[in-house]
Amino acid sequence: MIELTDSTKTLFRETAKQLKGSERRRYIAQTVKELGKGGQRQAQRELGWDRNLIRKGKREVESGIICVDAFKLRGRKSTEERLPNLLTDIKNLVDGQSQTDPKFQTNRLYTRLSAAEVRRQLIEQKGYSSAELPSAETIRTRLNRLGYFPSKVGKTKPQKKIAMTDAIFDQLALENEKAQKDPTILRLSLDAKASVKVGNFARGGKNRVDTQACDHDFKTSSGVTPYGIFLPELDELFLYFATSKVTSDFIMDMLEAWWLENRHRFSLVKTLLLNQDNGPENHSRRTQFMQRVVDFAQIDKLNVRLAYYPPYHSKYNPIERTWGILENHWNGSILDEIATVVNFAQSMTWKGVHPVVKLVTQTYKTGVKLTKLAMAEVENQIQRMTCLEVDGKLDLGKWFVDILYVPTLKLE
Repeated sequence: MIELTDSTKTLFRETAKQLKGSERRRYIAQTVKELGKGGQRQAQRELGWDRNLIRKGKREVESGIICVDAFKLRGRKSTEERLPNLLTDIKNLVDGQSQTDPKFQTNRLYTRLSAAEVRRQLIEQKGYSSAELPSAETIRTRLNRLGYFPSKVGKTKPQKKIAMTDAIFDQLALENEKAQKDPTILRLSLDAKASVKVGNFARGGKNRVDTQACDHDFKTSSGVTPYGIFLPELDELFLYFATSKVTSDFIMDMLEAWWLENRHRFSLVKTLLLNQDNGPENHSRRTQFMQRVVDFAQIDKLNVRLAYYPPYHSKYNPIERTWGILENHWNGSILDEIATVVNFAQSMTWKGVHPVVKLVTQTYKTGVKLTKLAMAEVENQIQRMTCLEVDGKLDLGKWFVDILYVPTLKLE
């Protein structure tokens, strides 16, 4: 056995620390071999080297076979690795029960579900077992990562609730879930935001540069109205800024233009599911709107399914979440020109991606409508949902409408 001096011990230790993996084990094994008989015990006692590590290095030197260190395979796997569908299932549970901040003061989504409640519903609705699910605290961190933060009770209660509200929401959940599972159905969320006044006006918010605005918001003749098409499953946002009124013709022109530009991406899609509020220009009794939808379905050989949110509950429409981001993005700045509005919209991001933004300067005529006879012909080409038996008969035909593409027969 070789006697080691303090300087030699320091040299051996420091050299071993500089090496990693099999190189370190080989160096230790060769050093112990040079120490002679009893070298393993001496290395453990004086150098602090583990004897199992020494033996492993010795076997590698003698056999020429190097053990591969799989450090990444060690330890407990993350929740996402063990349960790859967990985040999607959490999002599906919470998404239908979330809403945006009605005052657009934050970008957060508010959920009515606690982490413990989400965990319970994962077991009841998604088929997870309690043993395989992580704790409620882990569920809470995942909710925060997805952007669902808890909030104080806010004044967000709708002014009214009709008898069919719950039935409409139940049917909406079924339609949206069906679209998510069926690759032939593409879900779109559509809506217009309140018109934006263009001028030297203060919009709230803060800015790091000195910004001066008029002390009174005088009436202006210039303004634009944002209209959005949002794809909830893909988190893609398309914004159209109208200098004219947002009419039925405007809405359908934007939808037709969007489909023309993007249909090559959705070769499997046969049906468009349109989530909207039941506004005056796009509800299912608006004659001009329904005529345009029927024409769109036949020309583009598509089925269109209209699925409306109940009155006073349009804030649950996914497109509404994007408006808060837009407001926070340009607040604190002066929207003194239409080009400024468009440029700010182009520079905002939704889930880290800039939206597609277009300015529409075409003037649209208001008050366009069909005669009763013409509308009767349109009604013959659409299918309204029949009455549902939920605590009595509830007619949902106004809220859920199918427009089916019917191929025309060509005479030879």
